[in-house]
Amino acid sequence: MEESSTVRRLDRLGVVLVAGGIAATALMPFIYVKANRIAAGKPMLLTQLLPQPSVIVLTVLLLLTAIATLFLANALARLAIATLSLAALIAAIGLVSTAATPPGSTVARMTPGGGFWVLFAVIGLIISDALVKIRLTPWLRVAALAAYTALLFAFLSSGLLDSLSIMKEFSTRAAQFETEAFSHLLLALGSLAIAIILGLPLGILCFWVPKLRAVVLQGLSLIQTIPSLALFGLLMLPLGYLATHVPLAAAIGIRGIGTAPALIALVLYSLLPIVANTVVGLQGVDPSVRDAAAGMGLTRRQILTGIDMPLAFPVILTGIRIVLVQAIGMVTIAALIGGGGFGIFIFQGLGQTAMDLVLLGAVPTVFLAFSSAVILDAVIDSIRGPAA
Repeated sequence: MEESSTVRRLDRLGVVLVAGGIAATALMPFIYVKANRIAAGKPMLLTQLLPQPSVIVLTVLLLLTAIATLFLANALARLAIATLSLAALIAAIGLVSTAATPPGSTVARMTPGGGFWVLFAVIGLIISDALVKIRLTPWLRVAALAAYTALLFAFLSSGLLDSLSIMKEFSTRAAQFETEAFSHLLLALGSLAIAIILGLPLGILCFWVPKLRAVVLQGLSLIQTIPSLALFGLLMLPLGYLATHVPLAAAIGIRGIGTAPALIALVLYSLLPIVANTVVGLQGVDPSVRDAAAGMGLTRRQILTGIDMPLAFPVILTGIRIVLVQAIGMVTIAALIGGGGFGIFIFQGLGQTAMDLVLLGAVPTVFLAFSSAVILDAVIDSIRGPAA
């Protein structure tokens, strides 16, 4: 009976996460030691690295994190222990990679293995679960994101991780990385801005004209069914023709490949969430509020700008959040048609069988998408207020 009671007290999510962490530690390589960037490399488990002090500290903290996750009810204490484990994990991979790199070698590569990434994900989920249970206010969630980002950049700027293969790839492409980061943000934010400028009036018009609503939403839904690469390809022919026969179009940068087709495709994909959420947000406004405003002599435009849009704004902002996260991910595909962005590194890495180069493009993309979602969620929650 007592044993059954103990099982019920266990955190179910914690059981799954701890089991995943144990499996990663026992079965998956913590690091690969490679002779060069494309070699298969020698896999090394975390248990094989135990003589190293950093790995011993990491193992102790992982055990404490597992115990806290399973049995400790205090979310703040769980958060503190998991954060220490995360810092120890990052420090350990840096120190292990430095120790494994042959002195004076410039071609050897130390790549984090599946065990590292699974442990990183498990600890991250434990931290996220603790933050949810603490019930931070919206802007404290943003502050937590900033704190963990600062922790990561502290490790990066310290030089502790310089022996990792992904950092060596970065060091040889630092200038290009900055250029592609700018291109990635420009495409994502630019397509979002254009989609807002086009989508908000279209959503308002669809709300006012129900017959138009079905046609527009169905048309935009049809665009969503077209694979992104296929849509890029469909836009290349007409834009190439336009650039050839209209000198002004070529002068402003419109071509069959490059930024133009990528930007147009991203805008087309972005319209549906904004238009649909605009319609839903306006439909959610209580009609009696509009009737009262009309009875007070307000015009249709005054009702729209003074009542409808402020009340519908949280729902519209939810659509904008969806679009931004979607656009940050889709810009990577634009690299295939010369659109630039972090996708350049991903596809170069795939072509060269260099997974570290793939990570150089994938990791910042994931970070940007996650950060954007957290920040916009905080904005939405703060507008809705605690009652929501």
